[in-house]
Formats: sequence, C-alpha cells, structure tokens
Amino acid sequence: MPQLNPNPWFSIMLMTWITFLLAIQPKLLSFTQINLPSTKHTSPHKTTPWTWPWT
Repeated sequence: MPQLNPNPWFSIMLMTWITFLLAIQPKLLSFTQINLPSTKHTSPHKTTPWTWPWT
C-alpha cells in the first residue's frame, strides 16, 4: 500500500514544522496584542439569593 510509505511525507512534514518553528513562529509572536487585559475591579458584586419555588 503506497500510503503507508513514509519516505516522502515524513520529510515534508518535518521540514514544514522546522520552517514553522524557526521562521514563522517568532514573527507571529513579535506582534503586540491590541486588546491587553485590563485590571480587575476589586469591588465585590452584589448578588441576591435566588428564591426557588419548591422550597
């Protein structure tokens, strides 16, 4: 069965991952994020208890 022969496909996959890890990934990680996380408010939320009709 020719699809089980890893000769051409394993080398193509390996070269693709090496290209991604060494060339593309550092360029993508160098971009700054637009939506930076903001600081959380420390005031607690006011919650009201739920009244269940069967209790």
